[in-house]
Amino acid sequence: MQLRKAISTLYKSLFGEALSYTLPTHEFNRKGKAKGELVGGNLSVLYSILGSKSAIDYKGKILFIEDLDEYLYHIDRMMFNLKRNGYFDGVKAVIVGGMTEMKDNDIPWGKNALEIVQDVFKDYDFPVIYNFPAGHIKDNRAMIFGKTVFVEVNDKGSTVKFE
Repeated sequence: MQLRKAISTLYKSLFGEALSYTLPTHEFNRKGKAKGELVGGNLSVLYSILGSKSAIDYKGKILFIEDLDEYLYHIDRMMFNLKRNGYFDGVKAVIVGGMTEMKDNDIPWGKNALEIVQDVFKDYDFPVIYNFPAGHIKDNRAMIFGKTVFVEVNDKGSTVKFE
């Protein structure tokens, strides 16, 4: 069923049909509304291009992040480095996708990937959606980077609509 939903959204995105998602609430979600260009991708890649000509300007945009198979302390380092470099300043909203198959050390880090992300974003007031079904997961819904997207997060859940 998940794969069928993912393929359906890919079809819609490829053939110009309306792409919209309604998601259940998540305890870490931060309420709000925002509209802007969708940018982002894999957190490790975004971190690795930091300071280069390829770095993405997040200001005034909706940021999507996800990652796979990273140590939790790597997630912490990448997120705090992006924060220290001002990359989250001016972001309109964040969509957090799959943080899949994360690894911990023999001495536990003490937080999971979503808690690390939540800790970094606590100083900002933009809306945040957690557990969006995209990334390195079976239920990998289509995202159209470079398109305008409307995000709303409230007590009933979250909505992501592409224009």
